[in-house]
Amino acid sequence: MIARAFLATATLAFASALVAAPAQAQTQYAQFQAEWAQNYDAATRTRVERVDTPLLSPETLAATEQMIARYADIVARGGWGTVPDERLTLGVRSPSVVALRRRLILSGDLDPTAGASDVYDSFVEAAVRRFQTRHGLTPTGSLNTATIVSLNVPAHVRLEQLELNVVRLRSYSGDLGARHVIVNIPSATVEAVENGMVATRHAAGVGKVDRPSPIFNSRITEINFNPFWTVPASIIRRDLIPLMQENPSYLTDNRIRIFTHQGQEIAPQAVDWYSDEATRYVFRQDPGGEFNSLGFVRINMPNKDAVYMHDTPARGIFGDDYRFVSSGCVRIQSVRELVVWLLSEEQGWDRARIDDTFRSGERIDVQLRRPVSNYWTYITAWATPDGLVQFRDDIYGRDGIAGVPIARAPGSEDG
Repeated sequence: MIARAFLATATLAFASALVAAPAQAQTQYAQFQAEWAQNYDAATRTRVERVDTPLLSPETLAATEQMIARYADIVARGGWGTVPDERLTLGVRSPSVVALRRRLILSGDLDPTAGASDVYDSFVEAAVRRFQTRHGLTPTGSLNTATIVSLNVPAHVRLEQLELNVVRLRSYSGDLGARHVIVNIPSATVEAVENGMVATRHAAGVGKVDRPSPIFNSRITEINFNPFWTVPASIIRRDLIPLMQENPSYLTDNRIRIFTHQGQEIAPQAVDWYSDEATRYVFRQDPGGEFNSLGFVRINMPNKDAVYMHDTPARGIFGDDYRFVSSGCVRIQSVRELVVWLLSEEQGWDRARIDDTFRSGERIDVQLRRPVSNYWTYITAWATPDGLVQFRDDIYGRDGIAGVPIARAPGSEDG
């Protein structure tokens, strides 16, 4: 840790000199290289390791406070400049690569001993992958639009983001419970935490910009296997009615039935889809993990917004950078692993029975004897004890900081 801290300090001082005095910096760079031989492998030194430290923890709070001091120093030294808007990939030669190297050195993603070449070599590619991972982007190693946008966020903006989010982290500094679940909306991730360590971590799909997931604290009380899906009134009006106008067989194709509030089923053909008549009925989708919008399982927690976590048949979303796709509820990748963890204290609910229940399609509700605390949060910047700092786009505009990127939906960028 002492050596790492020394290297980070030396890197910062050296890289700042690069920006402040380019000609002199080249001489300093050669001296620096002589002192720090290239005794590392780019693919391993720049890899972002999985950490077991929860987002909401004293360790994350302390690391973020320390990172604020480091970023304040970067800002005081003049920041890190910008990189040209040029798409770059492995093997490309361009003057822009020199600026990119300087930028990556200053943020700690590239070792200063990696050279000053204008070639986009394996060292630069690995550093870009590291940077992309820290910013919630797919680590392609290529310089695309989203990566350039994140690279060109000024250091003072990132400092403001850290200062704002450390306040948010402090608000969770109390006892969160020995077992709890954290949903972080900006990173679209879910953590199950036990005894201060992350037991399982999941990619998630969270609320769209116009249908945001709420921020609240609750307790997980129930697991519904192979659930029905009762369509919320907002989705009936905004989605189902337009879909039925375009495709009259939509409800039948998706096994969604219509009921009166007295429980009488009515045919889709009996509804006037060019009026608000449909809003007077209950729409319920049959169970079935391969087509039901909730997939194989729903995880319930009491809250005023009537949201919950669940499986989904549309699992392709979990490979996307942009996972702001729901109407407020949270879709969970590998949800079975979370269910196994949630039911680990429930007698008779081992992994084998859970697997059997998924396969059977049987409708079963399981009440948790000891509810698990659940926190839906909005953290856009934090650091981990290993010295890594993470940033996410301000998807709902809650940071209120000019210059923080807003996540863009697929199709709005190239590369």
